Amino acid sequence: MEKVPMTAEGYRVLDEQLKQLKQVERPSVIAAISEAREHGDLSENAEYHAAKERQGWIEGSIAEIEDKLSRAQVIDVSKLSGSQVKFGATVTFVDEDTEEEGVYQIVGEHEADVKLGKISIASPIARALISKEVGDVVEVNTPGGVKAYEILKVEWK
Repeated sequence: MEKVPMTAEGYRVLDEQLKQLKQVERPSVIAAISEAREHGDLSENAEYHAAKERQGWIEGSIAEIEDKLSRAQVIDVSKLSGSQVKFGATVTFVDEDTEEEGVYQIVGEHEADVKLGKISIASPIARALISKEVGDVVEVNTPGGVKAYEILKVEWK
């Protein structure tokens, strides 16, 4: 079983999603199925079919989250330090062409959200940044061509 790196915050978010699905969504859909059954003929009962479809989605989501949590290798970023970029680091860099700055934390694949400043460890830019230090310039192949970024700061939050 392959371990998946995950921040403590990412683990907490997944655990909350799992509790919501098990304690709220699952009982709700079971009640909806039961109510739809009481309406009679199931072959033409749209409410019943919609509830069964929702139940399938909920059960699939529960299984997927449980799998992620069971394979999680939780990394407490607050205990990390150093000048080298590693999983969990928050990196400030500047695009050498546009002088535009970016600040991203390198996180696990499922917790990545660019709008929140979190990029996946598997993303091309994160792979280029890993093991580099402040002052290093990395080149990243992007759909628009090769981009060069200079690392300005490495933080552990």
